[in-house]
Amino acid sequence: MEQPNRRYTVGIYLFDDVEVLDFAGPFEVFAVTDEISEYKYFEVCTISVDGQQVKARNGLKVQPDYSFDNHPSLDILIIPGGMGTRVAIKDERPLEWITKVNDSTQITMSVCTGSLLLGKLGLLDNLPATTHHTVFDLFQRIAPKTKVVTDQRFVDNGHIMTAGGISAGIDLSLHVVEKLYGEETVKKTIKEMEYGDRWKEDALVS
Repeated sequence: MEQPNRRYTVGIYLFDDVEVLDFAGPFEVFAVTDEISEYKYFEVCTISVDGQQVKARNGLKVQPDYSFDNHPSLDILIIPGGMGTRVAIKDERPLEWITKVNDSTQITMSVCTGSLLLGKLGLLDNLPATTHHTVFDLFQRIAPKTKVVTDQRFVDNGHIMTAGGISAGIDLSLHVVEKLYGEETVKKTIKEMEYGDRWKEDALVS
C-alpha cells in the first residue's frame, strides 16, 4: 500500500452538548495509531465555531485547538453527535463551514446524530447512511433522499462515511485506519487499545 508523504490531518468538530465518546473514541483511535507509528500517520485536532471552550454532554469541559477561522487544512473531517446537533443544525455557521471543508477533504465522517448535519446539507442524498437508532425517523425526515440503514454499525460511501450511535465511531475510525494504512496497522491499534476483534462485522462498505 502506498503511504502518503505527510500525515493526514484529522479535524473533529466540537460544540456544546456534544456526546463525549462520539469525539473521544475517534480521537483515541487516530491518536493511538499515530503514536504507535512514531507520529507519521495522523495529526488530530479539535475545532469549534470560535475556538472557545465547549461543554460536552454531562458537563465535560473541552478546550478546542482551533476555530473555524484558523484551523489547518483537513484531510479527514469528523462530525460527532449529541443533543447539541439540534442547535447546530439551525446555525448557518457550522453548516456553511462543513460545506466548505467537505469540498477538500478526502474523508468526511459522522458519528451518531452528526449525520443529521450531513443530511440537512444534502450530502447524503441518494446514499445509504446510518445514525443513532433513536433518531432513524428524524433522520429520514431531515434527509428524505437518503436510504437509512438500520442494521449496520457504519456505512462507507467512499468520501462520505457515517457511523451509528456513540461507540460505533470507534469502529468506523478503525475502518478508516485500515483503509488508509492496512490490516497490520489497524491490528496494532486494536491491540494497543485492547479493543474487540468484531469491530467490522456489521458494516456496509460500497
